[in-house]
Amino acid sequence: MITATRYHDFSAGHRVYGHESKCAHLHGHNYRVHFTVTADALDSIGRVMDFSAIKEHLCEWLEENWDHRMLMWQGDPLALDLKAIDPHGVVIVPFNPTAEAMAQHLLKWPRPKPCTAPAFGHPLRHRRDPQMQRRLPP
Repeated sequence: MITATRYHDFSAGHRVYGHESKCAHLHGHNYRVHFTVTADALDSIGRVMDFSAIKEHLCEWLEENWDHRMLMWQGDPLALDLKAIDPHGVVIVPFNPTAEAMAQHLLKWPRPKPCTAPAFGHPLRHRRDPQMQRRLPP
């Protein structure tokens, strides 16, 4: 199995609704996402996948949708009020925005089309915290 990995950094705010401690407050992090693709063999050019596809479909998606935005869960009572105050800066997401849920979301969307590599993973971590990792099954 051969792997190729590219990482991308972005900054975002969030609030973990229902959290028992300080993460229940509005705050932000610098995140690093590692996009990893694997294949049994290299393609005819000698690569697992064209890195520009990762940049175009994944890194640019993060920049356009999550970078310097406030991620708020649709079930959070503050979400709609914050969205009304800053319609472009607040992004309503269908999950409570923990690092683990964000990583799981990135496994489902956005995914390069076509993604020819059989396994595709997005480990995501706060830049100073332990890595949270989710992977699609091969």
